[in-house]
Amino acid sequence: MAKVIEISPTSALGADDEEPLRVAAYCRVSTDHEEQSSSLEMQERYYTKLIEQTPNWINAGIFSEKVSGLEVKKRQEFQKLLRCCRKGKIDLILTKSVSRFGRNTLDSLRALQELQVLGVDVYFEAEKLWLHDRQMQVLMTAYVAFAQAESEGASQSIRWGIKEGFRSGRSGYAEFVCFGYKQDDNGKLVIDEPDAKIVREIFEMRASGKSLGAISDWLYEQEVFSPTGKRRWSRETISKLLKNEKYTGDVLLQKTFVKDLFSGKQVKNVGERESFLYQDHHPAIITRDLFEKANGKSHGGAIE
Repeated sequence: MAKVIEISPTSALGADDEEPLRVAAYCRVSTDHEEQSSSLEMQERYYTKLIEQTPNWINAGIFSEKVSGLEVKKRQEFQKLLRCCRKGKIDLILTKSVSRFGRNTLDSLRALQELQVLGVDVYFEAEKLWLHDRQMQVLMTAYVAFAQAESEGASQSIRWGIKEGFRSGRSGYAEFVCFGYKQDDNGKLVIDEPDAKIVREIFEMRASGKSLGAISDWLYEQEVFSPTGKRRWSRETISKLLKNEKYTGDVLLQKTFVKDLFSGKQVKNVGERESFLYQDHHPAIITRDLFEKANGKSHGGAIE
């Protein structure tokens, strides 16, 4: 393993350098919790004081944000920092640690490589690492990879907790409200009239062969607003309602899942993961027979 030598920021850069150094700081926390907000403010004050009290240092900006570190493109302040570097406005970036800089190995290393090309140095205070030190490159890669593994481990723990909640029948996801239902004082799903009457009518119309467009027209004429408050229901909204097993009193959980930790995109579960069906979980608005008829048993689902 490479030998790590501790070098303080001031001595390494030289407080007596002839040319003033334009120094910026990047601060980040990943949640909006009060203690995290306090931590962010402390980082901002600390780096502002450090930069302004160091001879020949010019404050080039404190870039701070409350956002997850997985995707660099979603961190607006980080992107702003990079743009300033590309414009030649920053010579050095100070940051608390490698994990604060970024948790996605590929994105983080790309950003660091770009900063190297631009001639911008980065100092990671917790690890006491400098970007410009060539001997530290292997160690830097290992640190960023460790930070990524830490995020993946946390994500796996969260997924495990959610799945165990599904399996035990105690998952709060089962109580999510949809059009036609509301929650009682105990947080349980109960039928919400008159919206439930509209749901029954939609299923009856579809089971009798009405197209999604015809159902949308009927809802518009009846002045029934969509679940999101729109004047006209889209075909997609009606189709999703018709496919929602919750109206039969059942709940199917893990119909979708996050396939890629870094993209964060939900994909449809077509057998890659377990799914969990809670039968007779709450009062039904329609029968299972009507649900099947409305979903194509009688007309093949071809009518649009």
